[in-house]
Amino acid sequence: MHRRSFIAAIAATLGLTSKARAASGTFEVTRTDAEWRAMLSDLEYRVMRQEGTERAFTSPLDKEKRAGTFHCRGCDQALYSSKTKFDSGTGWPSFYQPLPNAVATKPDRSLFMLRTEVHCDRCGSHLGHVFNDGPPPTGKRHCINGVSLVFRPA
Repeated sequence: MHRRSFIAAIAATLGLTSKARAASGTFEVTRTDAEWRAMLSDLEYRVMRQEGTERAFTSPLDKEKRAGTFHCRGCDQALYSSKTKFDSGTGWPSFYQPLPNAVATKPDRSLFMLRTEVHCDRCGSHLGHVFNDGPPPTGKRHCINGVSLVFRPA
């Protein structure tokens, strides 16, 4: 397990997640806080709207191997193809590339380090983080919380 993944796993286990809200800005899909709370479970809300992290190795999507597409739980936008999914060994679904025009990023300075947060560019929901230790052809690892995703088989 990589050092960053280990620190994130410890923080998630201890509940030491960022208090920041999901990405700010103007998004195509917007909801009130009450609407988000009504449509998401407590864990989904904490991850997607408060930039939390689910515990490593708890999402069944980490082991999902079928052909298909991973969509945003918040707005149903297609985010990642199963063709770009790989087993990073970190305990979270990992992809080396998002679908075109699906995600956006911003700096995340929580947990005493600088990381790159990734969110849905349609609704602003927090998905996870992007690291520079992924496989070719991009060298990127989009480490994504499974609770932020919905898988649709091909």
